[in-house]
Amino acid sequence: MSAQRLLAIETATEICSAALYVEGEVLERHILAPQQHAALILPMAESLLADAGLDLVQLDALAFGRGPGSFTGVRIAAGVIQGLAFGADLPVIPVSTLATIAQGVIRDRNVNRVLVALDARKQEVYWGAYVRNRNGLAALTGKECVVRPERIPLPDGGGWTGAGHGWNVCGEQVSARMSSGLDDILPDAEPHAGDIARLAVPEYPAGCAKAPEEAVPVYLRNRVVNT
Repeated sequence: MSAQRLLAIETATEICSAALYVEGEVLERHILAPQQHAALILPMAESLLADAGLDLVQLDALAFGRGPGSFTGVRIAAGVIQGLAFGADLPVIPVSTLATIAQGVIRDRNVNRVLVALDARKQEVYWGAYVRNRNGLAALTGKECVVRPERIPLPDGGGWTGAGHGWNVCGEQVSARMSSGLDDILPDAEPHAGDIARLAVPEYPAGCAKAPEEAVPVYLRNRVVNT
């Protein structure tokens, strides 16, 4: 049985967002709030629950953006979700922040292929390639990685859309290497908790939900791709 009620949070970038999935509908709040996530995310989540007339213990699961992204932001999301999960005895579904961005682009732009890049500092980007599956959800092709622009593993074929602020770092080099394979670049695309919820719901019956103590960040920093 799929999750019918799920709370999701995302704090890996400058966007702070929370979303509540209730029987197919998504309620979401988000705000651009650099360095304010720790103060905002819990009240945001509590407000969503209050508006829906639900208590935390009435949910089936929780979900959070596991990264990669801001080290501090990813740790905030993991810490908050662990606290909530332990208190309400709920399982947790970690969702990739890169996949979340891809899902938002697929949903908003009705595209089928998305290349997500986030600025990882140190002249590197967090990178992932996603395709739209038959359920309309972002599915990873290859591996997520942290990599220098000149070593990015490019996918085959065309019809790709670039997304994420990492394109401000790698856009020129990747565009030159891909020639006509890149249709558009959306450097302002951000992850939103609503898309975490959409990706997490089908993961619940698939056995991907974890115990609270297993809800840990994914940084990728030690997984550099050499090509």
